[in-house]
Amino acid sequence: MNPIKIIKNGIIDENPTFVQVIGMCPTLAVTSSAKNGIGMGLSTMVVLTCSNFVISLIRKIIPDSVRIPCYIVVIATFVTIVQFLLKGFVPELDAALGVYIPLIVVNCLILARAEAYAGKNGPVSSLFDGIGMGLGFTLALTVLGAVRELLGSGSVFGVGILPSTCKTLLMILPPGAFITLAFLMVLVNLIKDRPKKAVEAVSSTEEVAE
Repeated sequence: MNPIKIIKNGIIDENPTFVQVIGMCPTLAVTSSAKNGIGMGLSTMVVLTCSNFVISLIRKIIPDSVRIPCYIVVIATFVTIVQFLLKGFVPELDAALGVYIPLIVVNCLILARAEAYAGKNGPVSSLFDGIGMGLGFTLALTVLGAVRELLGSGSVFGVGILPSTCKTLLMILPPGAFITLAFLMVLVNLIKDRPKKAVEAVSSTEEVAE
């Protein structure tokens, strides 16, 4: 087990948003600002990390016939804790995220990692998998929210950057979420594929030389 490799996998190689394209409901719904994006991302990361760890601990005593319901109970417990913490300490963010906090319970990202990883691996590696996937999800939502906020409101994290003449209301509306996500996915895939193409080009050159 290599913790750095596991975390890197969640952030870059198998990024939930840009690579796996899962958890799209909150990704598109709450990222009208960078603050909402990072708030949703961190909330999901806490639930994902804690539920991964606990599910991994109890995986051997859960009957296979009730595996998914047990996972949901564990996840729902941590979602409730996170929601109480948000209501108590950052009520503005809780109000902004609204129903999407309780909906973390059925976020396919968390259920997918519980089924595909935590249910088959040890607690420590499952913990790092949750951290990696959570950081990848948080980074994606924050970048998406920052771009939409910048182009739609002329600010990032509430700090004005662009003049009012450069604002495009479309970017903070639902269509703007799809447009921004599409461009970011293209950009991420181009960056990811660049080293691979460079290696292929070198290999081709060597074959021709031979």
